[in-house]
Parts: sequence; structure tokens; C-alpha cells
Amino acid sequence: MNTIKLTISDRLATIQLDRGRSNPINHDMVKELISAVKDLDADREIGGLILTGKEGFFSSGIDLIEAYSYDEAQSRAFWTDFINMQTALASFKKPMVAAISGHSPAGGCVMAICCDYRLMAEGKFIIGLNEVPVGIIVPDSVFNVYSFWLGQRKAYQYLMEGRLLNVSEALEAGLVDEITTAEDLMAAAEKRVRAYMQFSPKVWSQTKLNMRKALLAQLNTDQTETLDMMLKQWWAPSTRKGLEMMIEQLTAKKG
Repeated sequence: MNTIKLTISDRLATIQLDRGRSNPINHDMVKELISAVKDLDADREIGGLILTGKEGFFSSGIDLIEAYSYDEAQSRAFWTDFINMQTALASFKKPMVAAISGHSPAGGCVMAICCDYRLMAEGKFIIGLNEVPVGIIVPDSVFNVYSFWLGQRKAYQYLMEGRLLNVSEALEAGLVDEITTAEDLMAAAEKRVRAYMQFSPKVWSQTKLNMRKALLAQLNTDQTETLDMMLKQWWAPSTRKGLEMMIEQLTAKKG
């Protein structure tokens, strides 16, 4: 695996996003996450999962520089798999906790909200969905998961504003469940997931699936129409121009 690190200790798996300093999401990461999560879900020796990033970043979201360079076929494949990744994470039957180690906007937030519980390191970090200001149409599958935690009214407002929340705002809004120091983050995440793992796996998993029944039904609907709209906007001249400007800013920061 080139973009994630998988470790297993005493029936608990940890997936660490591992792609550069900020863990930007590219197609390889999406495919590797889907494969790893499905394998862990099917493995009877695995009782739970922690999803985490690196110090300062959980994930900065979509790698706009790479995604911009995809041709039309690659773009369709990427966005199709991105939506499939969200479904795979949200459908994971076992306990899954997000240890949000830093900034987690856009795609990073999408990963986190698929988990059962979110802990976030204290600091000057942000989390939320800012696709609208970037020029990306938000699929209803993303809104459905966001509103599952925030409620429809708040999720609607935050999405349409492209609002990014600081750590304390995220806790108050219910986007994260707990704040810890960076040093205590992984230990606290392990404590939480192992508490879930103490329950009957069958009872816990079936209850989780029951609670998510309507959500998973929404996620498993045909997304072709949504993808067509997203891709049409993705290739629109105004969007491409906006992406070029953002890429110039990102490149300048790297320089």
C-alpha cells in the first residue's frame, strides 16, 4: 500500500493515512481505503478499526493538483470511487473511530463522518465541508451522512456556506464527540473503540446497521445522475479557472 499504513494489535486495526505531509486524497488512496476497509470488515479476527492521519493533518481533502490533471475518464473513475469509498466506510459493520489528528476539511471530513465516534486533537485546526466555495457540487450522499450527525437544518446551512469549524465549534455542533491533546489522541481513540468491542459483536453490528438502515439505503442508490452533474460542473470553464487559481496558491505555499 502506497498511501495508507495498516497495523493490527489484539484484534484492533489502525489505518493511518500516509500520503505526504497533509494526506491529500488521490485515486490511489481512495482505492486502497476501499480495499482495506472491505478486507477488515470481512476478517473475523478484526474487532474494530481506528482511522487516523498525521500530526497536524487528518487529511487536507481532495488532492486538487492531481485531480485537476485527470482526463475525463479518469475524473469519472475517481469521483465514482470516492462516492464508493464513502459507502464502504459508512457500511463498515464493526466499531470504527476517527482519531482526527489535525486539519480535516472537505474529503477529510467526509471520511471522519462515516465513523461511529470522532475524537479530535486540540489546536488551531479546522473541519467541515467547503466544496461549494471550491466549485464542486455536493452529492446528496455527502449531505445525508453530514445531516445524520448534525441534523438537516445545520448540515444544510453549513454546506451551503462552505463553513469550516474550529475544534471547539465542531464539538459544540456535534461534528466531533471529544477533544484530546495530540499526545493522548490515539490512546483515547483506542479506549473508545475497545469499549465498543467489549459488547457482543453480533448485537453491536446489527444494531449499528439497523440505526443506519435509512442512511445506507440512500448511499446505495444509483448515483449516475449526481455524478453526471458533478462532472459537468467539474469541467465547466469557471470551475477550471477557479481550480487553477487555487492550485497556483497551493504551489506557491509549497514553494
